[in-house]
Amino acid sequence: MTANELLTVKQRFGIIGNADALNTAIEVAMRVAPTDLSVLVTGESGVGKEFFPQIIHSFSARKHNKYIAVNCGAIPEGTIDSELFGHEKGSFTGAIDSRKGYFEEADGGTIFLDEVGELPISTQVRLLRVLQTGEFMRVGSAKVQKTNVRVVAATNNDLMKSINEGRFREDLYYRLNTVPISVPPLRERKGDIHLLFRKFASDVAVQYNMPAIVLDEGARILLESYHWRGNIRQLKNVAEQISAIEQSRNISAEILRRYLPNEEYSVRTFGDDGGYDNMATERELLYKILFDMRNDINELKRMMTEALHGGSHSMPTSPSHTAKHEVVGLLPDTSHHTPQREEEDFIIEVVDDIPSREYTKDDMQREQILEALKRHNYRRKDAAQELFISERTLYRRMKALGIDDRTK
Repeated sequence: MTANELLTVKQRFGIIGNADALNTAIEVAMRVAPTDLSVLVTGESGVGKEFFPQIIHSFSARKHNKYIAVNCGAIPEGTIDSELFGHEKGSFTGAIDSRKGYFEEADGGTIFLDEVGELPISTQVRLLRVLQTGEFMRVGSAKVQKTNVRVVAATNNDLMKSINEGRFREDLYYRLNTVPISVPPLRERKGDIHLLFRKFASDVAVQYNMPAIVLDEGARILLESYHWRGNIRQLKNVAEQISAIEQSRNISAEILRRYLPNEEYSVRTFGDDGGYDNMATERELLYKILFDMRNDINELKRMMTEALHGGSHSMPTSPSHTAKHEVVGLLPDTSHHTPQREEEDFIIEVVDDIPSREYTKDDMQREQILEALKRHNYRRKDAAQELFISERTLYRRMKALGIDDRTK
């Protein structure tokens, strides 16, 4: 594939960047497009996996037929079979008429199964049959139907770990993974980060008729060295926030740092193949809660130090933990300590006010999810994006933790 052909594809699909790993992924998509082989696109959330099935479809013989994209993680488990394969009238409560599924609608075209790792085992069996024989049955029907669909799937999960844990079928994995395409995370495309940021900032400037923001050298270095756990989606969000909020159009590192979450808990854990560790998302929730608690304690230490020296401040209580903890200040004799040691010797102990019950991991996860739901007026989709998990994963955890999003 020549450099001009590669540039043409990028311009057509709005892909920005020159990283070798990105170019390789595009080239593989172009080579496999004329075939009917199944493709599995892997990469972290927010890296732009959705562009590759579009490239494959557009350069295939199926380009004049339907292209349907399905987010498997956003469809409830009870209805996903009906969505994918259709159903007959009366097959379940609410089925007032027969309905075609996506595989029937996309006959002759391409179907993109995003977050395929979220599919229930029963649905995986149906999908395997379609890939093997091109046959399927609607829910509530015994009639076998045929479809000619090219399947491109994507996931940000480590499917091999899911297989070992019994959550994904090994035979389906090899059917989907006929041709693998790996999309690199943003932190491995350092040369592209500033290009993308300038594009997003320019788009906001044009849309709202304002001057575009410009990063100074220090801000650019900070931008390119940041971990970007949310990848391109997070970068776009930061560019839009700064463009809308900051009056100055010249952005320094100090200004940029205000819009970057604490780097200590922005790092994810990955498996050897670049996919997420199966505990990564859960670990992130715990990290965020723990660092929030640490910040609360640091604020209490600061205010009590002021009260100690000024005598005008009263003892505050952490607003986010008043129901769970009481704060006890232990003030050592500081007469023989230097000022530099005073804060180190000032100890705040946080003790549980109900000794018989520990503050568990489930408690912390529940609190974090509830806070995200409240911030987004109980819209699960927006809360899931903030927590960097799929809507379906959020729904499962809410159910397991006894959270009712209808209770405002």
